[in-house]
Amino acid sequence: MMTSPAPPGARGDSSPDMDDMLRRARMEDQRRSQRPVLPACVPGLYVQHRDRGVVAHITASEFTFSAVRGLTVSVLKAYGAGQAIADTAEWLVSELLGNAVRACGDHVPLVVEVYVTGRSVQVNVHDPAADVLPHRSTVAMDSETAESGRGLGLLDMLAPGWDVVPSPVGKQIRCRIDAR
Repeated sequence: MMTSPAPPGARGDSSPDMDDMLRRARMEDQRRSQRPVLPACVPGLYVQHRDRGVVAHITASEFTFSAVRGLTVSVLKAYGAGQAIADTAEWLVSELLGNAVRACGDHVPLVVEVYVTGRSVQVNVHDPAADVLPHRSTVAMDSETAESGRGLGLLDMLAPGWDVVPSPVGKQIRCRIDAR
């Protein structure tokens, strides 16, 4: 009578695929246990973890803007970004949120993504106004009297190569900050 061979791992040996799966599962468990604590979701603020960062679905308000700016700094630092990079990302988030409200109006639904990627930090802001694109003003960057109009110039300096792409909710402004 023939016996069927034991399945891989039944005799103490394991396949390379199984070892790899177990290693990845352990790494994922460890990574999840090291995630920063996010605030509880409340009306107008729904926050989720994403790989090495956070996604916030918000309704524009002073409260949600403040919460997202604070999360930007704390989450990026938790994932290894330095204070200067986290502060720059916070400024980008603030500028992009302000621009979205100017383009779309008060209480607009927005999505903010902030995360660490290799040697950079990515900041993405989605808004529903696909047809309202950022435009540069004629205000000089060194103007002492201007009260606005320098944001996109600063964005160019802090996140060169930022771009605008269509997104499922309208448009997405994507910025990358090199952390070198």
